[in-house]
This record gives sequence, structure tokens and C-alpha cells, in this order.
Amino acid sequence: MKRNHTFAGYLLVGIGAYFLLKQLQVPILTDFYSWPTLLIIIGAVFLFYSHTAKEHEHLFTGTLLLGLGIHFHGIAHYTFWPQHWAMFPLIVGVAFLVRALKTKSGYLPGIILCLISLPMLLSIQLPDWFQQLYLTFDSLKMYWPIILIAIGIYMLMRKK
Repeated sequence: MKRNHTFAGYLLVGIGAYFLLKQLQVPILTDFYSWPTLLIIIGAVFLFYSHTAKEHEHLFTGTLLLGLGIHFHGIAHYTFWPQHWAMFPLIVGVAFLVRALKTKSGYLPGIILCLISLPMLLSIQLPDWFQQLYLTFDSLKMYWPIILIAIGIYMLMRKK
């Protein structure tokens, strides 16, 4: 971070606004007086700073924190929000893809993580007549760590 004081300034403004609104007890914002909101604010500050300072490597951190904050907020406040482990690789995959849009690197891990998590998320909502798909997803659930290890080893061993 070239301009640390700029990042710290944005962060202090965001967190200060959060605590001011919390003290004022604005009724429409009562659902946002929680720790996931702090993750959302910090992630948004990383994204804003990354955009204004043209330091695109912070896009990953910002997207990751924003996604985790939104996810934990969704779990706490919405009954329809998926409480499935596949949300975490999806958030990380989206963070890789957002950063890759500006840095032109990191597409492969983002695509792999999204491709792993999306079918798993969809598997919890498919109708019964997709029985063969359920069996496939059950196999993937059992072996997905091995698949991740194999892909990671491949990425470490391949020649650039």
C-alpha cells in the first residue's frame, strides 16, 4: 500500500460511521449492528482503496472480506440464505476472479473454485428426479479434497 494514510483514513471513516449509526440507534439499520457489518465495511474499504489507488492486488482481500461479511449477515438474518460449506470456496473463487479482471492472473483458481462450489450449492435444491446427479455429487463430496490437492500439485509442478 503506497498511501497507507489514505487507506487508514477510509477505514476510520467507515468504522466511525458504523459506530455513530449504532449509537444513534437508527431503527432501519438495526439488523446491521453486528460484526459481519464490520467485515463488509473493511472489505468495501479495501475495494474502494484498490480502485482509487490503482493497487489491484487488494481486490482479492476486499472481495473476500465483503463476501464473508455478506454471507455471515445473510445466515444471521435471512432464512433462505444457504448455510452450506460450498459458499466459502465460492466466495474465494469470486475473489480470485474479481482480482483477475484487473491483474489478468488468477483466472484458473477462481474458475476451479467456482466450478467446485456451484454444483454443490445447487445439489441441495435439486428435485428428486435428479437421482444420478445426487450420486455424482456424493462422490465429489467424498473426494473433493483429493481433487484440490491434485490440482494444487499440478499448478506447483507445471513449467511456466
